[in-house]
Amino acid sequence: MALIITDNARAQIEEMMKEEDQETVRLRFGVKGGGCSGLSYSLGFDYDVNEELDAKEEINGIPVTIFKQDIPIIEGTTIDFKQNMMGGGFTIDNPNAIVSCGCGSSFKAKEREGTPGEC
Repeated sequence: MALIITDNARAQIEEMMKEEDQETVRLRFGVKGGGCSGLSYSLGFDYDVNEELDAKEEINGIPVTIFKQDIPIIEGTTIDFKQNMMGGGFTIDNPNAIVSCGCGSSFKAKEREGTPGEC
């Protein structure tokens, strides 16, 4: 699985995981329909892994789960965490996105366009 989690993102995710059951919690990253360009990213914590539907791997020390169907769309994606004067947030750089919207959380991929909606 070619997903990259930067050291800054890893530190933030580890801090957030402290509030979860660390024995079984995994970062779940994926794609869902919606957003003004048709697809948006899904990033959260999950405790369940479906061996048929999910791929799991440890990336930069973080246990990660991804729906297998999303892997071609997010192959090579970098998850980072950037801090600025207004606060901080995760950024996602996906080389497979052929169109991205101004909000930065919606995109369209060659393999799957999704259904545009509200940002």
